[in-house]
Amino acid sequence: MRHMDTAPADCVPLYLVEDQPAFLRGMEKLVSGWRDVRLVGSALSGEAALSALPASGARVALVDVELPGIDGLELVARLRAAHVACELLVLTSFFDENKVFEAMRRGAAGYLVKGVEASRLHEAIHEVDRGGTVIEPRLARAFWSYFKGVEAPGQGPGPLLPDEVELLQIVARGLSNAEAAHVVGTTRRNVRTRLQHIYGKLGAHSHVDAVVVALRRGLISL
Repeated sequence: MRHMDTAPADCVPLYLVEDQPAFLRGMEKLVSGWRDVRLVGSALSGEAALSALPASGARVALVDVELPGIDGLELVARLRAAHVACELLVLTSFFDENKVFEAMRRGAAGYLVKGVEASRLHEAIHEVDRGGTVIEPRLARAFWSYFKGVEAPGQGPGPLLPDEVELLQIVARGLSNAEAAHVVGTTRRNVRTRLQHIYGKLGAHSHVDAVVVALRRGLISL
């Protein structure tokens, strides 16, 4: 386990949880080249992360799924149960929809597949730090399909406008707020505001909640 200096206020304090030393070193080198992200700690096991991450000052943590002992899924669940104020972005080296589904259910802010482009990883870290949810586009369709037919369609507190339905449809494809803003021709800030309105109408608290509710009510399709 390693500890770094606390990140300055204008950077995203990042924590890494990865059991492969070579991959961890590569990630550390990558992060060192980003001026707006600073590594505040790392751990080679879930147990070490559970002990050290809460006091690290990290706002975002990249968590490998396959860890010895306490695996990434259990780590996410325990950190969420302890109300640790850190967004957890899960990394997976394989396309396992079951693990992805469980990670999101347990409170992860998103997931990415190892080998993702550095620019996409950088964007994802900032996206979840801003309260967004990152869904790997290559797995998004399979992920959302888990929720289809789980419950009968319910009645919302208010109907969604056509442009709100369109935005949710875009979000369900796995696009970030910035990418969604580009598609609909607006700003990232505007997308975030519109999503907050949608959450209120659907009684949701996140991208995931909103898309799940919309799918169950038949408002959007995959």
